[in-house]
Amino acid sequence: MSSEIKNLSPKHIWEYFYELTQIPRPTGQMEKVTEFIKNFGNNLGLETLQDQVGNVLIRKPATKGMESRKTIILQSHLDMVPQKNSSVNHDFTTDPIDAYIDGEWVTARDTTLGADNGIGAAYAMAVLSDDSLVHGPVEALFTVDEEVGMDGAFGLKPGFLNGRTLINCDSEEQGQLFVGCAGGADLNISFQFKDDEEIPEGDVAVKLSLTGLKGGHSGVDIHLGRANANKLMFRFLKDAVSGCGARLSSVDGGSLRNAIPREAFAVITIPGDNAEILWEMVSDYQELYRTEYKGIETSINFAVEKVDMPRTLIPEQIQDDLINAIEGCQNGVISMLHDFPGTVESSSNLAVVTSSTGMIEVKILVRSSSESRKAYLCSSLESIFALSGAKVEYGGAYNGWQPDIQSPVLQLMLQVYEGLYGKKPAVKVMHAGLECGIIQGIYPDMDMISIGPDLQFPHSPDERVNIASVAKVWDFIKATLAKI
Repeated sequence: MSSEIKNLSPKHIWEYFYELTQIPRPTGQMEKVTEFIKNFGNNLGLETLQDQVGNVLIRKPATKGMESRKTIILQSHLDMVPQKNSSVNHDFTTDPIDAYIDGEWVTARDTTLGADNGIGAAYAMAVLSDDSLVHGPVEALFTVDEEVGMDGAFGLKPGFLNGRTLINCDSEEQGQLFVGCAGGADLNISFQFKDDEEIPEGDVAVKLSLTGLKGGHSGVDIHLGRANANKLMFRFLKDAVSGCGARLSSVDGGSLRNAIPREAFAVITIPGDNAEILWEMVSDYQELYRTEYKGIETSINFAVEKVDMPRTLIPEQIQDDLINAIEGCQNGVISMLHDFPGTVESSSNLAVVTSSTGMIEVKILVRSSSESRKAYLCSSLESIFALSGAKVEYGGAYNGWQPDIQSPVLQLMLQVYEGLYGKKPAVKVMHAGLECGIIQGIYPDMDMISIGPDLQFPHSPDERVNIASVAKVWDFIKATLAKI
């Protein structure tokens, strides 16, 4: 039962997190969770505001005698990424998350957990409700619709926040202080055509299913070298076209721009005489992929089955152009940061490839902490798809958060952490989109840092958060608030 997590320590953190798991809150479905947060603030008798895009701000006065201290903003986002295994029947718009304890971790059954960023919201709620804490004035900012478009952060207006020191609670490694993050840009690519209704005589139809990949967050997990289901599927399709006379009818790979695609499906037709060859090819490719990703992917499954004949096919020229473009599309890590060894600077995630009547859509998320490299990577991807006859449009661009090693909040939190644990935390830049860069654009004088517990495999059904690290970050927050 998911309610078992309420008994974990710190109890109030886990109780609040449990309550959040019971509220459906995929990006774009914010009404129920923002109402919950507003009621929470009002029931505590605290000043509670909501802006025009839906962000909720709750203000808590300082502890007596600390009124002259800096106002500290605790910031988190309320939405979660809705990813599930294909074997489970779960509706993210109506169903609660079934969280459970798995050894030293909390995870969910066959879906994303929502610790990204529900744990961050739970920290802020605990600060607001705990009158035993010592702190200056506190503002808790709960933003909406972060995971797709960062609409909440973009919608902030000057003057909404009083504080100028912000602690973002959306990073995923305890013992590390994040002082910068990558910016991003969306590429929306489309192939338009008239369906081909002439299916070669003697063809049979089959469905290809590539499943079992780990997927994950297209920023913080991109360096792990996990397989991209779209890249693997089209690698096979290129061989199937040339070796078996395959014709593509439909494709459906990936679901979210910020998640590494875990599954891809395609319906093709082939000459009936080549059926045995195709089955052997699928088996061979499954073995090939398992060998190439040994130690990284553990459950790659590539299957083929006969299906009813489709009504139409994708025109052969469009099919070939699409396959060649996907094959040539840069994906994964592109460049690394020199000043922060081991940190990705630029990457590309070939997130979604889907077909419908007369249309194929491709969605890519480009990330980089360098604006010039981001622009160059977008341009190179645009070029390969433009050469294939596709229409390429840009959207959802946001700037990165530039690191400031002399940041006052960083210097203080380095001292606080060392005082608690006897060692300095690592200072890092994250290859993911935090709202800090956008907030910095609206409040240029904002001093910011990002912290969080150990959270693994966000944006995938394997998402989990380490129990002990949640307690450590809570102690860190309390100690910081008392000192700042």
